[in-house]
Amino acid sequence: QVQLVESGGGSVQAGGSLRLSCAPSGYSVSIACMGWFRQAPGKEREGVAAVGVRDISDYADSVKVRFTISKDNAENTLYLQMNSLKPEDTAMYYCAARFDVYCNTPYLNRWRYNYWGQGTQVTVSS
Repeated sequence: QVQLVESGGGSVQAGGSLRLSCAPSGYSVSIACMGWFRQAPGKEREGVAAVGVRDISDYADSVKVRFTISKDNAENTLYLQMNSLKPEDTAMYYCAARFDVYCNTPYLNRWRYNYWGQGTQVTVSS
Protein backbone atom coordinates (compact mmCIF):
# COMPACT_ATOMS: atom_id res chain seq x y z
CA GLN A 1 0.00 0.00 0.00
CA VAL A 2 1.48 3.32 -1.09
CA GLN A 3 1.38 6.13 1.44
CA LEU A 4 2.39 9.73 0.90
CA VAL A 5 3.32 11.58 4.06
CA GLU A 6 3.51 15.38 3.92
CA SER A 7 5.23 17.62 6.44
CA GLY A 8 6.49 21.16 6.76
CA GLY A 9 3.29 23.16 6.92
CA GLY A 10 2.75 25.86 9.49
CA SER A 11 1.90 29.49 10.11
CA VAL A 12 4.00 32.34 8.76
CA GLN A 13 3.66 36.02 8.10
CA ALA A 14 3.34 37.40 4.60
CA GLY A 15 6.70 37.46 2.89
CA GLY A 16 7.94 34.43 4.78
CA SER A 17 9.00 31.01 3.54
CA LEU A 18 8.12 27.40 4.16
CA ARG A 19 9.35 24.12 2.70
CA LEU A 20 6.93 21.24 2.34
CA SER A 21 8.12 17.64 2.11
CA CYS A 22 6.42 14.52 0.82
CA ALA A 23 7.87 11.06 1.37
CA PRO A 24 6.21 8.09 -0.35
CA SER A 25 6.46 4.64 1.14
CA GLY A 26 6.76 1.62 -1.11
CA TYR A 27 7.73 3.45 -4.29
CA SER A 28 10.51 5.68 -5.54
CA VAL A 29 9.99 9.31 -6.49
CA SER A 30 12.36 8.67 -9.40
CA ILE A 31 9.65 6.72 -11.26
CA ALA A 32 6.77 9.06 -10.57
CA CYS A 33 5.09 12.17 -11.78
CA MET A 34 4.38 14.12 -8.63
CA GLY A 35 2.59 17.28 -7.77
CA TRP A 36 1.52 19.66 -5.07
CA PHE A 37 -2.07 20.77 -4.85
CA ARG A 38 -3.89 23.05 -2.48
CA GLN A 39 -7.43 23.57 -1.36
CA ALA A 40 -8.75 26.56 0.52
CA PRO A 41 -12.11 26.43 2.34
CA GLY A 42 -14.98 26.65 -0.13
CA LYS A 43 -12.70 26.35 -3.15
CA GLU A 44 -11.76 23.62 -5.60
CA ARG A 45 -8.49 21.76 -5.21
CA GLU A 46 -5.99 23.36 -7.57
CA GLY A 47 -2.63 22.35 -8.95
CA VAL A 48 0.26 24.40 -7.63
CA ALA A 49 3.36 22.68 -9.00
CA ALA A 50 4.23 19.40 -10.65
CA VAL A 51 7.28 17.51 -11.83
CA GLY A 52 7.70 14.59 -14.22
CA VAL A 53 10.06 11.62 -14.15
CA ARG A 54 12.70 13.55 -16.10
CA ASP A 55 12.38 16.55 -13.77
CA ILE A 56 10.43 18.75 -16.15
CA SER A 57 8.32 21.01 -13.95
CA ASP A 58 5.31 23.25 -14.29
CA TYR A 59 3.66 25.79 -12.04
CA ALA A 60 0.40 27.58 -11.62
CA ASP A 61 0.70 31.20 -12.75
CA SER A 62 -0.09 32.40 -9.22
CA VAL A 63 3.04 30.79 -7.75
CA LYS A 64 5.58 31.06 -10.57
CA VAL A 65 8.89 32.52 -9.44
CA ARG A 66 7.88 32.20 -5.78
CA PHE A 67 7.56 28.39 -5.48
CA THR A 68 10.02 25.69 -6.52
CA ILE A 69 9.25 21.98 -6.77
CA SER A 70 12.04 19.42 -6.61
CA LYS A 71 12.66 15.73 -6.11
CA ASP A 72 15.56 14.27 -4.15
CA ASN A 73 15.95 10.71 -5.40
CA ALA A 74 18.53 9.83 -2.75
CA GLU A 75 16.20 10.97 0.04
CA ASN A 76 13.16 9.66 -1.85
CA THR A 77 11.39 12.92 -1.08
CA LEU A 78 9.44 15.55 -2.98
CA TYR A 79 9.82 19.17 -1.87
CA LEU A 80 7.99 22.43 -2.39
CA GLN A 81 9.98 25.51 -1.46
CA MET A 82 7.59 28.40 -0.97
CA ASN A 83 9.00 31.93 -0.77
CA SER A 84 7.37 35.35 -0.60
CA LEU A 85 4.22 33.79 0.79
CA LYS A 86 0.98 35.71 0.55
CA PRO A 87 -2.26 35.41 2.56
CA GLU A 88 -3.93 33.99 -0.55
CA ASP A 89 -1.53 31.02 -0.36
CA THR A 90 -3.34 29.90 2.79
CA ALA A 91 -4.73 26.40 2.17
CA MET A 92 -4.36 22.72 2.89
CA TYR A 93 -1.53 21.46 0.70
CA TYR A 94 -1.59 17.93 -0.69
CA CYS A 95 1.09 15.80 -2.28
CA ALA A 96 0.04 13.59 -5.20
CA ALA A 97 1.77 10.86 -7.19
CA ARG A 98 1.38 8.82 -10.35
CA PHE A 99 3.90 5.97 -10.33
CA ASP A 100 4.76 5.40 -13.97
CA VAL A 101 8.32 5.28 -15.28
CA TYR A 102 7.10 6.81 -18.57
CA CYS A 103 5.33 9.71 -16.92
CA ASN A 104 7.28 12.72 -18.19
CA THR A 105 4.51 15.32 -18.09
CA PRO A 106 4.21 17.55 -15.02
CA TYR A 107 0.44 17.35 -14.63
CA LEU A 108 -1.37 20.16 -12.81
CA ASN A 109 -4.64 18.29 -13.38
CA ARG A 110 -5.58 16.44 -10.20
CA TRP A 111 -7.35 13.66 -12.12
CA ARG A 112 -3.99 12.45 -13.45
CA TYR A 113 -2.88 11.27 -10.01
CA ASN A 114 -3.94 8.15 -8.18
CA TYR A 115 -2.19 8.53 -4.84
CA TRP A 116 -2.68 11.36 -2.39
CA GLY A 117 -1.34 12.38 0.98
CA GLN A 118 -3.43 13.55 3.92
CA GLY A 119 -2.43 17.18 3.57
CA THR A 120 -0.51 19.75 5.56
CA GLN A 121 -1.92 23.15 6.52
CA VAL A 122 -0.25 26.37 5.42
CA THR A 123 -1.50 29.61 6.95
CA VAL A 124 -0.12 32.99 5.90
CA SER A 125 -1.08 36.03 7.90
CA SER A 126 -0.91 39.64 6.69
